[in-house]
Amino acid sequence: MKKKLFSSLSQSLNGELLNDDLTKALYATDASVYRKLPMAVAYPKNIGDIKTLIAFAAENQIGLIPRTAGTSLAGQCVGDGIVVDTSRHFTEILHLDKEKREVTVQPGVVRDELNQFLRPHGLFFGPNTSTSNRCMIGGMVGNNSSGTTSIQYGVTRDKTMTLKTVLSDGNEATFKALSKKEFEEKTKETGLEGTIYATLWNELSNKDTQQEIGKAFPKPQIHRRNTGYAVDEVLKSSVFDETYEDFNMCKLLSGSEGTLAFTTEITLALDPLPPRFAAMVATHYHTLEDCLSDVAPVMQHSLHLCEMMDKVILDCTKNNRQQLSNRFFVEGDPAAILMLEVKTNDEEKLKDEVSKLQQTISKSGLSYASPVLYGDDIQKAIELRKAGLGLLGNMVGDRKAVACIEDTAVALEDLKDFIGEFTHIMKGYRQSAVYYAHAGAGELHLRPILNLKESNDVKLFRSITTDVAKLTKKYKGSFSGEHGDGIVRAEFIPLMIGERNYELLKRIKKAFDPQNIFNPGKIVNAFPMDESLRYEIDREEPKISTLLDFSDSEGILKAAEKCNGSGDCRKTHQMPGAMCPSYHATKNEKDTTRARANALREFLTNSDKPNQFDHESLKTVFDLCLSCKACASECPSNVDIASLKAEFQYQYQETKGYSNRSKLFAHNTKINKLASKVAGLTNTVYKSPLGSLLKKVSGVAAARSFPKVYDFDFESYLKALQIKSNSKGKVILYIDEFTKYLDVGVGKDAISLLTGLGYGVELFHAESGRTYLSKGFLREAKQLAVDNSQILGGYADKNLPVIGLEPSAILSFRDEYKRLHGDVVLANKIADNCFLIEEFLAREIEKGKLDSTYFTKEQKQVKIHNHCHQKALSNQKVTFDILNLPENYEVTIIASGCCGMAGSFGYEKEHYDVSMRIGELKLFPAVRKAPVDTIIAANGTSCRHQIMDGTKRAALHPVSILKQALVP
Repeated sequence: MKKKLFSSLSQSLNGELLNDDLTKALYATDASVYRKLPMAVAYPKNIGDIKTLIAFAAENQIGLIPRTAGTSLAGQCVGDGIVVDTSRHFTEILHLDKEKREVTVQPGVVRDELNQFLRPHGLFFGPNTSTSNRCMIGGMVGNNSSGTTSIQYGVTRDKTMTLKTVLSDGNEATFKALSKKEFEEKTKETGLEGTIYATLWNELSNKDTQQEIGKAFPKPQIHRRNTGYAVDEVLKSSVFDETYEDFNMCKLLSGSEGTLAFTTEITLALDPLPPRFAAMVATHYHTLEDCLSDVAPVMQHSLHLCEMMDKVILDCTKNNRQQLSNRFFVEGDPAAILMLEVKTNDEEKLKDEVSKLQQTISKSGLSYASPVLYGDDIQKAIELRKAGLGLLGNMVGDRKAVACIEDTAVALEDLKDFIGEFTHIMKGYRQSAVYYAHAGAGELHLRPILNLKESNDVKLFRSITTDVAKLTKKYKGSFSGEHGDGIVRAEFIPLMIGERNYELLKRIKKAFDPQNIFNPGKIVNAFPMDESLRYEIDREEPKISTLLDFSDSEGILKAAEKCNGSGDCRKTHQMPGAMCPSYHATKNEKDTTRARANALREFLTNSDKPNQFDHESLKTVFDLCLSCKACASECPSNVDIASLKAEFQYQYQETKGYSNRSKLFAHNTKINKLASKVAGLTNTVYKSPLGSLLKKVSGVAAARSFPKVYDFDFESYLKALQIKSNSKGKVILYIDEFTKYLDVGVGKDAISLLTGLGYGVELFHAESGRTYLSKGFLREAKQLAVDNSQILGGYADKNLPVIGLEPSAILSFRDEYKRLHGDVVLANKIADNCFLIEEFLAREIEKGKLDSTYFTKEQKQVKIHNHCHQKALSNQKVTFDILNLPENYEVTIIASGCCGMAGSFGYEKEHYDVSMRIGELKLFPAVRKAPVDTIIAANGTSCRHQIMDGTKRAALHPVSILKQALVP
């Protein structure tokens, strides 16, 4: 019956309605600890679709769960009805009014992308969450988000001027500021909107009710308060007190978590851009108590930011590739750090403000170090703190820092005492906790460390939450500061605001939503906070054997479970970074790192098949993964989808069989070796009609060009060179499978460059196994890893650095080889001795062995696109540094993300369009825009091929550029 109903609903929508197992599994979780399998997921295209969904929900008594980025920590986005995802189609910035400093947007507009649009106009939207590069305005309104800047710019509720909505009866309603007279007129209207206004008047005009609200709600000076519906804010209007400004229903709807109306347009108040000059003082403390003692005095200054990180968070950053470099300002091993930012429009005034702040810090004498940061260093420190939430997922094993009491906010004067009592509670439970976030706003994200797979810890989950709720009530604080009530805290609203006020909220909900179709179970009539958890309690852990070694995560299942849903992988191509290129192109949740990890967790956990990997849904979710490895560094939890995909492909194909095309790509080196014997004939065939037939038969996109193959004797070439000197020492140049048969010119240039610079060169010829890894042929890859490691280990023992040209080949020695054989000591020794040629040369520059005297003084412009594996496992600066050796070369790095080729991925006919769409996002336009005499540098063989296919521009490997620049 439901299948027929949903089929009928799907046909009546302009957008999509999906109810397959994979889609439902992907939307069963958000960034919280909860899991509720929805009946279906809808992607409405217009307001008409939303009205259709509302009518369907009302008729069939099915809940509608609104969702944008799905980064909610409290479970707001999960439910067993229809999830309505507006992030795909409701993404327009509709209107900017510069005079009024207001902007109107749809709910699916990303916060940081909105500010990119506003910046040229000298304006910005102030509330700034840690998820700002992917969180959406609709979610921010639903949660009443605030973030690091709230002490200067307020919370989302303060900025929400107008909301266009669809009410539960299917009628549209626009909520905005109303005078007392206009409000009174509204109460007289017939229909649901009139009923809503009349209900609010009848309920809130009662003096006893007003007194009860004032008595029981959090202290008004706590601006981060989001417990229940904001009836205390609504009372601050001319309708109920003539000393206040006009009434605005947006105050009530902000923070209502989509339980009262469905929002379609949002008008926001904006602020002028922050002052130009900024400085951050990062005060370090030996104890948490000392840190908290400094909060009140430093807040006497006009700070733009006052954030805290404790030792647990700081220690997590040590194991994150991306954040490790952002720890540059951390001195010693602090128990906590306060990050204090001041801003001015005058540099001299900034110095004065910093000096005053330092005097306050010095006066307390509690901080043992207080470095001052400027410029880009401030943003690096902020990124370190913003990564805090996701970094908590780095905790290996089942014990995690759990979001349940992480949103408490108290008045600043109560903060130290509150934390003291909180610590006492935690000691009573023999619990450690994580302390981080918005100290200046009186809000600390406190998290107990629990294993929610075990019933004893689930009991602690409830007990700790209850005790901290009571403590927060004692200080008249807010139990939901900015993360919302959701499932985890809604149950405690009666405790926090009193039963009488809670009954008032229920009546308000009834007025807006008589049939309870909008996000049921949130705020009122709440779901139990210790049920519907992500994991089955006291389950027998699935036993899953793998060929790759996932012991660093205690197995592949826990490697997938590291994903906490924070959604960093949903940032788009407009944000820095490469994760996740397929999502950048499709904007489909299915194509995120989060989706792939969640799907693997779901199906491995619940599979009843002999091979737990044997699920078509897993094949679907991994299909567009390019194995770029961006997630291994950019995901705060270091969820390495490339490794998970390789294991999945292997396991799946072991049951389903290996396709002919997969065999073709996996054994490509063998094919190239044979083809190189008759290279001229092969290359002629590739360009002929027979080549087109080969593409068709092998499933290669017709628009792709085949790479030329070559037969070349590198050893003879090396011997024939007139080497002047090898005074700089000996190196091992790795001739990988791509260089040997496809990129011979790059190999020749590398030999000439190294010998020309005075290095002795020995060649190491070997297949890395990259093609096998990319297609899931793990047995073959493992054998190569074992064989190569014996030779590579010998080089390491002799202190002979192994340097490589193709990033995907040489970096496999540092990455996948650690998972492919069990000798950890040998694997680490090899990893420490293998380098990109750019890394090696950059290190030689630092040692003073190389300088500009070796190179031309000609003027040239160079634009760099670096391989994804380099970005993930090394850094881009090394390429930038070596290409700056010629002193008159002007070098820039293209902010390009992934090129879209990814080895065989871009050749496959079903992936070609996505491959090219990824290239068109950033890389292709940047290359086309570059003047024709600008050199395009790209060190990846796939990248160079993609650039040629996409732009008809030839890109050069950096060593070829340097070889050409070398002075004879």
